[in-house]
Amino acid sequence: MSRKRFSTTAIIVIVLLAVTAGGVFLINSSAKKKKAAAGGAGGFGGFGGGRGPQTATAVRTTVAKNQTITDFVYTNGEIETQKSIEVFPSIGGKVVEMHVSLGSSVKQGDVIAYIDPSEPGSYYAKSPVIAPIDGSIITSPVKIGQKVSMSSVITKIGDINNLQITAKVPERYVADIAIGQKAEITLQAYGEEKFIASVVRISPVVDPSTRTKEIILNFDKHYDKVNAGMFARVKLFTLDYGGYPVIAQDAFVENSDEYYLYIVKEDSTVTKRKVVRGKNIDGYYQVIDGLAAGEVVVLEGMLSLYEGAKVRDISGNVEFVEAAPPAPDATEGGKSGKDGKDGKPAADKKSEGKK
Repeated sequence: MSRKRFSTTAIIVIVLLAVTAGGVFLINSSAKKKKAAAGGAGGFGGFGGGRGPQTATAVRTTVAKNQTITDFVYTNGEIETQKSIEVFPSIGGKVVEMHVSLGSSVKQGDVIAYIDPSEPGSYYAKSPVIAPIDGSIITSPVKIGQKVSMSSVITKIGDINNLQITAKVPERYVADIAIGQKAEITLQAYGEEKFIASVVRISPVVDPSTRTKEIILNFDKHYDKVNAGMFARVKLFTLDYGGYPVIAQDAFVENSDEYYLYIVKEDSTVTKRKVVRGKNIDGYYQVIDGLAAGEVVVLEGMLSLYEGAKVRDISGNVEFVEAAPPAPDATEGGKSGKDGKDGKPAADKKSEGKK
């Protein structure tokens, strides 16, 4: 009875082992088929089992050119009239009449206001305040009933058709500023719209209290939108740097404090090249070593690249070159046009036919 049980148990164990072995065989076979299919379709990372075509990575590029980049300084300023004059009364007293308001246009000789110099117990004729020049009232005049003296400013008259910007430059930049330098002026009222002006005067001294030097800029032309009294944001262009290719900072790959660029070759592959960066202005670097004018540099898509990677330039700076097809493998039967149907070389089959 025990021998019969032993036989039954042995048979069960053998059957289980056979089933397990069959399952492992099927799994391995399926995995090999999947791997072979993947290899035939291009394989991992765009390579077909070592024989398929390399997948090209889409990139954007730029052609390196020797360019000049210009440094700049930001500062703030006030828009004023180029020519203005303060108006004073010829006698002290009370303002009894005011004939102008802020923005009023006046001609030379116009009456601006009347001052009554009378005091209790004594009466005098009203004294007029006369406009000394043509222009517009650019500061708020005094109020009626206000007491003034001969040193009191009644108002200020200026030529609003000819405006200037008064700005202050920090002391550390004064060596970079010069007469004739251009500036872009932006105003809060008009967002990013730019108005062009030029430096016409530089103060000969530095203000010891603010450590700044005053500069005067004139607008290059008349702008109807610009008004006296506006606040100005000044972008003053100072020094030029030229003689080298200029590349956007996002194109550089950094590794251990060294910088690299991917250069696209004529066969649509890339090489990773170490370069030396120079002056950086507003997100653009001079490349002072390692890059020549005319070479094509990858700007976008670098993270997927490596030495010798195939790329397709969607910017159109480099015409895409297809990879050459792999050479036939003479060791594999049925692959060459000279092989027989059974996978053996045709010469061998002919020899077999003569036997």
